[in-house]
Amino acid sequence: MGTLSYTMSMSLDGYVEDATGSIAFSEPDEEVHRFADQQARETAAFLFGRGLYDVMEEYWTAPERADGHPVEAEFAREYVATPRIVFSDSLESVAPGCRLVRRADAVDEVLRLKQETDGDLAVGGAGLAASLLDLVDEFRPRVVPVVLGRGTPYFPRGADLRLRLVEQRTFRCGTVALRYVRSD
Repeated sequence: MGTLSYTMSMSLDGYVEDATGSIAFSEPDEEVHRFADQQARETAAFLFGRGLYDVMEEYWTAPERADGHPVEAEFAREYVATPRIVFSDSLESVAPGCRLVRRADAVDEVLRLKQETDGDLAVGGAGLAASLLDLVDEFRPRVVPVVLGRGTPYFPRGADLRLRLVEQRTFRCGTVALRYVRSD
């Protein structure tokens, strides 16, 4: 049975995007990138909302990623090799290696994937994660030492979650990777 994990970088004050919608604040250093590479190797499928898909797909499938810095090239190879499922009502098609699912079918699709998949199903995108909140088994924020003040929150406003910290890793740059599971 698959595990649905919500994995994104967030600021100290809990935002995954700044007020302009940018995630540039979360650009990892080499040590954090290697950690992300390891997580990508362990991922059975990436589940994206449209916004994060647009950012990730264009960037990580660009030819210069595979020929660039070795740490980035490793992530690019893992990214392209991993099935990607995009949940969107506005897209008509997605890139090769991706599958399009309508938002109305998201819960049923994720329940099916959890039943049929061994390994980690990594959901990315605050909106998609909020719509699947009751199905998320693990929350894996990477907390970046920056305060944004406003933007898109990692946790949906008003969410009432009971979580237990099961793993914490601190990197030299100050970023902290956390892993929480539900305690209720």
